[in-house]
Amino acid sequence: MSELTGEARARYVRRMFGRIAPRYDLLNRLMTAGQDRRWRGETLRRMDLPAAPRLLDLGAGTGDLGYEALDQRPSARVVALDFTPEMMKLGKRRPAGRQVRWVVGDAAHLPFPAAAFDAVVSGFLLRNVPDLEAVLREERRVAGPGARVASLDTTPPPRTWLLPLLRFHLHTVIPALGRLIAGDSEAYNYLPQSTERFVDAASLAQRMRAAGFEQVGFVRRMLGTVAIHWGTAKDD
Repeated sequence: MSELTGEARARYVRRMFGRIAPRYDLLNRLMTAGQDRRWRGETLRRMDLPAAPRLLDLGAGTGDLGYEALDQRPSARVVALDFTPEMMKLGKRRPAGRQVRWVVGDAAHLPFPAAAFDAVVSGFLLRNVPDLEAVLREERRVAGPGARVASLDTTPPPRTWLLPLLRFHLHTVIPALGRLIAGDSEAYNYLPQSTERFVDAASLAQRMRAAGFEQVGFVRRMLGTVAIHWGTAKDD
C-alpha cells in the first residue's frame, strides 16, 4: 500500500473499508476502549453548532458523527457522504437512518454547490485521502462564510518515552485485533502505516489555515495518537 498514490490508493482504501465494514464499528470500540464515542461528542461540541445546522458528515462510514450530531441538535439536517457503499448500507439500517440523507461520493470532488453547509465534520477520514489539500479546499468551498469545520483522526505518535509502547500498540495489538475480530490483519496493518505517514497535528492545522479557515485549533487525545481539529470558514 505504501507505494500507491492517487486513484490507485483510493481504490485500495475503498476495497479495504468495504471488506471490514461489518466489523468496523466494533473494532473501533475495542481499539479505543470505547473512547471514540467520547471523541466524536467532543468534536461536535467544539464546533459550537447552531440549533438547526445543515451539516455534512464527510467520509461518514456508518454515520457515527452524523448520528451524534442529531443527538446534540435534533433539528440538524444531516448529509452523510462516503465512497464505500458497504459502510453506508449498514449506517442506513440504524434507528435514525431515515433522518440522514446518504450520498455516495468522493471527498475531493463533492457533489454540492458552494456554501451549502453550516458545518462540515469528518471522522478518521483525512489520513486516508490521496490529496489532503484538495479535500480541505472542497470543505471550504461547500462551507458558507462563518461555517464551522472539524476533524477527528489519528495522528503520528509524539516522540516521548512512550513511543515504543505506542508503536507496539499500533503495529502489534491493532493488527492482532483485526485478524481476530475481522479476519483481516492487512486492513489493520494499514491503520498504523497511514497514521505514521500522516501529517502531524500542527501541520494539519497549518494546512487548514492555508485552505481558508481561521480560528483553527486542535487538542490531542489517547496519549497524543488522536487529534481533534476545528476552525471557521473565512468570510469571502
